Amino acid sequence: MAPLAPLRNTAAALAAATALLLAIPPTASAGPAPHDTHSTYGTLVRENFDRLPLGPVTEGRGWTTDAEGGTLTVAPSTTGHGRELRIRTEGNGRAFLVLDDLTLPGNSAWARLRLRVADFPTAPDWAHWTIAEASGSDSPTLVRPLGGQYAPTDKGNFWGVGSDLGPTGDWTAWKTSSPATAGKWQCAEFHLDATDNRVTVYLDGVEQPDLTVSTNNHGGTDDDFVFPTFNKLKLGWQLYQSDPTPPSYDIRLDDITVSTHRAGGCEA
Repeated sequence: MAPLAPLRNTAAALAAATALLLAIPPTASAGPAPHDTHSTYGTLVRENFDRLPLGPVTEGRGWTTDAEGGTLTVAPSTTGHGRELRIRTEGNGRAFLVLDDLTLPGNSAWARLRLRVADFPTAPDWAHWTIAEASGSDSPTLVRPLGGQYAPTDKGNFWGVGSDLGPTGDWTAWKTSSPATAGKWQCAEFHLDATDNRVTVYLDGVEQPDLTVSTNNHGGTDDDFVFPTFNKLKLGWQLYQSDPTPPSYDIRLDDITVSTHRAGGCEA
């Protein structure tokens, strides 16, 4: 009868294992859940240009370009690490990297980019420029969360949130509390929050509350400021007035992120 002992031991072990499994609630997991890259919270776009070849560029992974009187070039980083996007325009030309197939959960998103503008305009008076423009196919409204204007009354360029072609008209709500500094790398963030059609801007990790606009607090007419259903975001440079001073503009972009949550990293 000795050979039956191993069978009894095996049966006992199986019984114990079965009892243990029955004790585990049905929702229990034997290991950590896999990371869901398509979850409600996550990065929608990320581009640092390091994987692109040097030279003129017309498209990248998930983006195209829009240029007239301007060029976009992948160039060695001016900081000595990796690569960056160089944008150059003549006169009132434009050159943008275009994210033209966006789907924003809740029609809201955070964006972060590092940028350097070699020179801002000093003429003509009230020269107006745009760094970021968001739009949607269901409305003519253009939302400009990053832009600004040369104000001769205050002898400088100042950041401002703006809009055009919508019911509130053409406006840029620039503030002297947020001066635009030429020749300096800056980390800019903006938050598009559809719950109140609110745009919030951060520079180098610091919120600029004077630049915040929303449904009833903006720089246009008495009409409500209302977001389109966003599906496109343009990042780059456009100056709208002819014969500006200086006659050409050099802008550098890097570390672009669009996300459902704040990416951070601007404080360093």
